[in-house]
Amino acid sequence: MLKHTLIHPEISAVLARAGHHAKILIADGNYPASSKKGPHAQLVSLNLMPGVVNCTQVLQAILSAVPVDEINTMMYTKDDPYALDADPPVWEDYRKVIRDQGLKLDLVPIEKWEFYKAVETPDHVLTIQTADQQRYANILLSVGVRMDA
Repeated sequence: MLKHTLIHPEISAVLARAGHHAKILIADGNYPASSKKGPHAQLVSLNLMPGVVNCTQVLQAILSAVPVDEINTMMYTKDDPYALDADPPVWEDYRKVIRDQGLKLDLVPIEKWEFYKAVETPDHVLTIQTADQQRYANILLSVGVRMDA
């Protein structure tokens, strides 16, 4: 019986094989998950219906299960139809989840096209496709090192 909140067997199996620096993408419902992924990445679709499951819920489950060294977001644009003037509201939800997990990590935005390149590396082991409808909800996690006392 697992003690952490992540209970999805396929996701748990990939995470169990992942090592330090492995990349986990939590993708929103608009992310091109079938074409923007690493050569070794496994795709798990959790997009049941619009908004269910969302990226914040997946982040909470993943952070309960594996150590994370870095968290990158896709930087929002300021000059196209999807432009925003400030951080997407979902980023504050992420910050709350990170704080609630007792982690001292900041969100580090990466420009949109550089974000895609960061995902397409051999270190990318897992994409979890959600049905999140919020703009710029994509989040890329770098697996850390287990530091038992």
